Amino acid sequence: MKLSKIMHIISVIVGFVGAVSFLGAVFGGADNVVFGITKLDALICSAILVLFAIWGQIGAIHHMMLEKRGEVL
Repeated sequence: MKLSKIMHIISVIVGFVGAVSFLGAVFGGADNVVFGITKLDALICSAILVLFAIWGQIGAIHHMMLEKRGEVL
């Protein structure tokens, strides 16, 4: 499997985990604790996961362009 395809799959999974953690933080319990941490920390972690997913997609696009030109890393 090409490196760009692996990067794409991993970034989709990370983005999905970020979305699930965001929904868990927003719709979580009333006691301000979600997944064993505070809601604010859960929201910050979900934002970081979404940023990782975006960065992974940018990297996958970059590697697809390199593979198209034959410059495989």
